[in-house]
Amino acid sequence: MTELERLANMAEILGALVVIGGLVFAMIQMRSLRQQRRELAAIELFRSFGNANFNRAYETILALPEGLPRAELVAREPTANSCATLICTTMENVGVMTYQRIVPFQVVHNLMGTSAVLLWRRLDKWVGELRDDLGNPEAFEWFQWLAEKLDEHNDPSSGPAYAAHKDWVPASLSSEI
Repeated sequence: MTELERLANMAEILGALVVIGGLVFAMIQMRSLRQQRRELAAIELFRSFGNANFNRAYETILALPEGLPRAELVAREPTANSCATLICTTMENVGVMTYQRIVPFQVVHNLMGTSAVLLWRRLDKWVGELRDDLGNPEAFEWFQWLAEKLDEHNDPSSGPAYAAHKDWVPASLSSEI
Protein backbone atom coordinates (compact mmCIF):
# COMPACT_ATOMS: atom_id res chain seq x y z
CA MET A 1 0.00 0.00 0.00
CA THR A 2 1.41 3.35 -0.96
CA GLU A 3 1.67 6.35 1.25
CA LEU A 4 -1.02 8.07 -0.80
CA GLU A 5 -3.48 5.17 -0.38
CA ARG A 6 -2.89 5.09 3.38
CA LEU A 7 -3.55 8.84 3.60
CA ALA A 8 -6.72 8.42 1.51
CA ASN A 9 -7.95 5.64 3.83
CA MET A 10 -7.21 7.75 6.91
CA ALA A 11 -9.07 10.68 5.33
CA GLU A 12 -12.09 8.44 4.67
CA ILE A 13 -12.05 7.20 8.27
CA LEU A 14 -11.69 10.75 9.57
CA GLY A 15 -14.53 11.88 7.30
CA ALA A 16 -16.78 9.10 8.59
CA LEU A 17 -15.94 10.03 12.19
CA VAL A 18 -16.73 13.68 11.49
CA VAL A 19 -20.09 12.73 9.95
CA ILE A 20 -20.94 10.45 12.90
CA GLY A 21 -19.85 13.14 15.37
CA GLY A 22 -22.00 15.68 13.53
CA LEU A 23 -25.02 13.39 13.69
CA VAL A 24 -24.53 12.79 17.41
CA PHE A 25 -24.16 16.53 18.00
CA ALA A 26 -27.31 17.22 15.93
CA MET A 27 -29.28 14.66 17.95
CA ILE A 28 -28.12 16.20 21.23
CA GLN A 29 -29.07 19.66 19.97
CA MET A 30 -32.52 18.45 18.86
CA ARG A 31 -33.18 16.93 22.29
CA SER A 32 -32.05 20.14 23.95
CA LEU A 33 -34.26 22.23 21.66
CA ARG A 34 -37.26 19.97 22.38
CA GLN A 35 -36.65 20.29 26.13
CA GLN A 36 -36.38 24.08 25.86
CA ARG A 37 -39.65 24.17 23.91
CA ARG A 38 -41.39 22.13 26.60
CA GLU A 39 -40.02 24.36 29.34
CA LEU A 40 -41.18 27.50 27.52
CA ALA A 41 -44.63 26.00 27.02
CA ALA A 42 -44.78 25.15 30.74
CA ILE A 43 -43.79 28.72 31.61
CA GLU A 44 -46.50 30.10 29.32
CA LEU A 45 -48.99 27.71 30.89
CA PHE A 46 -47.99 28.97 34.32
CA ARG A 47 -48.37 32.59 33.15
CA SER A 48 -51.87 31.95 31.87
CA PHE A 49 -52.91 30.93 35.38
CA GLY A 50 -51.31 34.03 36.87
CA ASN A 51 -53.55 36.25 34.75
CA ALA A 52 -55.89 38.43 36.85
CA ASN A 53 -58.89 37.76 34.57
CA PHE A 54 -58.35 34.01 34.79
CA ASN A 55 -58.00 34.21 38.57
CA ARG A 56 -61.31 36.09 38.88
CA ALA A 57 -63.03 33.58 36.61
CA TYR A 58 -61.48 30.71 38.56
CA GLU A 59 -62.70 32.09 41.89
CA THR A 60 -66.18 32.76 40.47
CA ILE A 61 -66.66 29.28 39.00
CA LEU A 62 -65.05 27.47 41.92
CA ALA A 63 -67.48 29.20 44.33
CA LEU A 64 -70.44 27.64 42.51
CA PRO A 65 -71.77 24.14 43.24
CA GLU A 66 -71.14 21.28 40.83
CA GLY A 67 -73.54 20.37 38.06
CA LEU A 68 -75.65 23.51 37.77
CA PRO A 69 -77.57 23.98 34.52
CA ARG A 70 -76.55 27.02 32.48
CA ALA A 71 -79.57 29.12 33.41
CA GLU A 72 -79.09 28.50 37.12
CA LEU A 73 -75.37 29.18 36.85
CA VAL A 74 -76.08 32.61 35.38
CA ALA A 75 -78.92 33.24 37.84
CA ARG A 76 -76.52 32.70 40.75
CA GLU A 77 -73.66 34.63 39.16
CA PRO A 78 -74.33 37.13 36.34
CA THR A 79 -70.74 36.94 35.06
CA ALA A 80 -70.77 33.13 34.97
CA ASN A 81 -71.00 32.86 31.16
CA SER A 82 -67.94 35.00 30.52
CA CYS A 83 -66.07 33.31 33.39
CA ALA A 84 -66.99 29.87 32.05
CA THR A 85 -65.90 30.83 28.54
CA LEU A 86 -62.53 32.07 29.78
CA ILE A 87 -61.98 28.94 31.87
CA CYS A 88 -63.05 26.63 29.05
CA THR A 89 -60.93 28.28 26.35
CA THR A 90 -57.88 28.28 28.62
CA MET A 91 -58.37 24.64 29.56
CA GLU A 92 -59.05 23.78 25.92
CA ASN A 93 -55.62 25.15 25.00
CA VAL A 94 -53.97 23.27 27.85
CA GLY A 95 -55.71 20.06 26.76
CA VAL A 96 -54.47 20.38 23.19
CA MET A 97 -50.92 21.20 24.33
CA THR A 98 -50.99 18.20 26.66
CA TYR A 99 -52.34 15.85 23.99
CA GLN A 100 -49.74 17.04 21.48
CA ARG A 101 -47.07 16.52 24.17
CA ILE A 102 -45.96 20.12 23.94
CA VAL A 103 -46.32 20.32 27.70
CA PRO A 104 -45.61 17.08 29.54
CA PHE A 105 -48.63 15.52 31.24
CA GLN A 106 -46.80 15.39 34.59
CA VAL A 107 -46.22 19.16 34.50
CA VAL A 108 -49.91 19.79 33.78
CA HIS A 109 -50.89 17.27 36.46
CA ASN A 110 -48.66 18.92 39.07
CA LEU A 111 -49.55 22.48 38.10
CA MET A 112 -53.31 22.25 37.80
CA GLY A 113 -54.54 18.66 38.03
CA THR A 114 -57.08 18.99 40.79
CA SER A 115 -58.15 22.46 39.68
CA ALA A 116 -59.01 21.34 36.15
CA VAL A 117 -61.09 18.45 37.47
CA LEU A 118 -62.95 20.69 39.95
CA LEU A 119 -63.63 23.30 37.26
CA TRP A 120 -64.88 20.66 34.82
CA ARG A 121 -67.29 19.29 37.42
CA ARG A 122 -68.77 22.75 37.81
CA LEU A 123 -68.95 23.42 34.08
CA ASP A 124 -69.81 20.05 32.52
CA LYS A 125 -73.54 20.80 32.31
CA TRP A 126 -72.80 24.32 31.03
CA VAL A 127 -70.62 22.83 28.28
CA GLY A 128 -73.21 20.13 27.51
CA GLU A 129 -75.96 22.72 27.05
CA LEU A 130 -73.63 24.89 24.97
CA ARG A 131 -72.89 21.90 22.73
CA ASP A 132 -76.62 21.30 22.30
CA ASP A 133 -77.29 24.97 21.51
CA LEU A 134 -74.46 25.07 18.97
CA GLY A 135 -75.22 21.63 17.57
CA ASN A 136 -71.53 20.92 18.03
CA PRO A 137 -70.48 18.01 20.25
CA GLU A 138 -66.85 19.09 19.88
CA ALA A 139 -67.17 22.35 21.80
CA PHE A 140 -64.54 22.36 24.55
CA GLU A 141 -63.77 18.71 23.86
CA TRP A 142 -60.13 19.08 24.93
CA PHE A 143 -61.12 20.57 28.29
CA GLN A 144 -63.30 17.51 28.92
CA TRP A 145 -60.53 15.18 27.72
CA LEU A 146 -57.97 16.90 29.97
CA ALA A 147 -60.18 16.79 33.07
CA GLU A 148 -61.00 13.12 32.51
CA LYS A 149 -57.33 12.19 32.00
CA LEU A 150 -56.23 14.16 35.05
CA ASP A 151 -58.96 12.56 37.15
CA GLU A 152 -58.08 9.10 35.80
CA HIS A 153 -54.40 9.52 36.73
CA ASN A 154 -55.02 11.10 40.11
CA ASP A 155 -53.60 9.08 42.99
CA PRO A 156 -55.58 10.04 46.10
CA SER A 157 -53.25 7.98 48.27
CA SER A 158 -50.29 10.23 47.41
CA GLY A 159 -51.82 13.14 49.33
CA PRO A 160 -51.09 16.81 48.78
CA ALA A 161 -47.64 17.85 47.52
CA TYR A 162 -46.62 19.43 50.81
CA ALA A 163 -47.09 16.06 52.52
CA ALA A 164 -46.10 13.70 49.71
CA HIS A 165 -42.82 15.51 49.02
CA LYS A 166 -41.92 16.80 52.46
CA ASP A 167 -38.53 15.02 52.35
CA TRP A 168 -37.52 16.60 49.02
CA VAL A 169 -34.17 18.36 48.92
CA PRO A 170 -32.67 20.42 46.11
CA ALA A 171 -29.92 18.85 44.01
CA SER A 172 -27.58 21.64 45.07
CA LEU A 173 -27.91 24.64 47.30
CA SER A 174 -25.89 26.87 44.95
CA SER A 175 -27.63 26.32 41.63
CA GLU A 176 -29.84 23.73 39.95
CA ILE A 177 -29.26 25.03 36.44
